[in-house]
Amino acid sequence: MSKSSDVLNIILQLILGSISVLIAQYILPGVAVADFFTALVVAALLTLFNLTIKPILIFLTIPITILTLGLFLLAINAILILLAAELIPGFSVDGFWWALLFSLILSLINSLLGVSLGRTR
Repeated sequence: MSKSSDVLNIILQLILGSISVLIAQYILPGVAVADFFTALVVAALLTLFNLTIKPILIFLTIPITILTLGLFLLAINAILILLAAELIPGFSVDGFWWALLFSLILSLINSLLGVSLGRTR
C-alpha cells in the first residue's frame, strides 16, 4: 500500500472512531461529548493510549489480570477513559462504572462499524 492510502486509512479510522464516540455518548447518560471535534480528539487520544500506556499497564498488572481471568483488562480500559476525560475539555464521564460501560459500548460499536482504532489493515 502507498503512504497516501495509509494516511487516508488512519483518517477514516479516526472519523469512524469519532462517530463511535458520539453514538456511545448518545446511548449513555453518564458520558458527555461537546461536539464532533471533541469526539475526534477523544478517539485520537484513546488510540494513542492504547498504543503506548495500555501495553505498559497490562505488563505491570499481569498477576491481577491472570487472577481475574482477564477481567482486569476492562478496568484498565475504564481507567484510560477516565484519564482521557480529565485531559480533554468537553469530554466528561461521571465515574468508573460509566467509563466501563462506555468502553464496552465503544468496542461493540467499533466492531459493528468494522473499525479497529490504532491498527491499519
